[in-house]
Amino acid sequence: MTLKIGTHEIGMDHPTYFIADIAANHDGDLERAKMLIRLAKEAGADAAKFQNFHAPKIVSDYGFKSLGGQQSHQAKWKKSVFEVYKEASVPSDWTPVLKEECDKQGIDYFSSPYDFEAIDLLEKYVPAYKIGSCEIDWIETLVYMALKGKPMLIATGAANIGEVQKAVHAILAVNKDLVLMQCNTNYTASLENFKYINLNVLKTYATMFPQVILGLSDHTPGHATVLGAVTLGARVIEKHFTDDNNREGPDHAFAMNPKTWAEMIENTRQLEQALGSTDKFVTENEKETVIIQRRCLRAARDINAGEIFTREMIDVLRPATPGAILPDQVKTVLGLRAVKAIPLGKELRWADLQE
Repeated sequence: MTLKIGTHEIGMDHPTYFIADIAANHDGDLERAKMLIRLAKEAGADAAKFQNFHAPKIVSDYGFKSLGGQQSHQAKWKKSVFEVYKEASVPSDWTPVLKEECDKQGIDYFSSPYDFEAIDLLEKYVPAYKIGSCEIDWIETLVYMALKGKPMLIATGAANIGEVQKAVHAILAVNKDLVLMQCNTNYTASLENFKYINLNVLKTYATMFPQVILGLSDHTPGHATVLGAVTLGARVIEKHFTDDNNREGPDHAFAMNPKTWAEMIENTRQLEQALGSTDKFVTENEKETVIIQRRCLRAARDINAGEIFTREMIDVLRPATPGAILPDQVKTVLGLRAVKAIPLGKELRWADLQE
């Protein structure tokens, strides 16, 4: 199973595709957004992603205020949920500018749309649609995006397997190019979150949905989750990206920065090489160690021509000289006769023995 995003082939036999989710880290500044695109490219990202929403179409000011207080990661916000979303929104007229900057830098432009107008707006600018976890049960928008005919990526945080199955089947009914991403949507940056990531869900996805590409949308610090996900078959990784984790804003604290992002890429590329083949064989770089670290049969003393071999006459020692009799044949040698004299320490060869 493979699919194509921009010029990138995505699949098990291709390099992991990395999406730098700039999201709200532009802090309302277009030039800052462009700067983050450049930094993401320099750090090794394959795509820079934003989020297209308008506060009135994604959150209810009345609804959040009626909860009696802001919860989870929103509890730390100094402004109301509605105000934060309003300030974090990407103006529609930024879209062609951000796409142009991505093209200039040689990086794919992404954005997650959160309403029908945003889906239509982004159609001519993005190589694929990324769906945030919170949209997983809004099936009509999933199908609306899927019908655009572009590859789809969907995160599955805060969802149960039934909801995932329903969303996947709805998308695959009209669009076969799907990346299914394990995710945990706790954005508190707490180290406790590692025990909730459940990377092994990727095994379940691989079994239930063999026709999709696996991925991870992640909000934990460090590289453990990414390396684990790639090991389990994920080939698309999405992480938030900023230039400074100490900036004020909803997404800065748990984002990767240019240094940690570059380290993540380097570690993943090393891991991809290390995963290698499912076949077990002697590799090119260890052929010499087969000789110097393995053993062969050797004369335990000077042996005269005509002597019959007993176990005491045989040592099993390194190196395994090419052509020598190997240790698993020691019982076969017992009772055979030396054709010629064999000095102490010399390897035994079949040509030197007879019945």
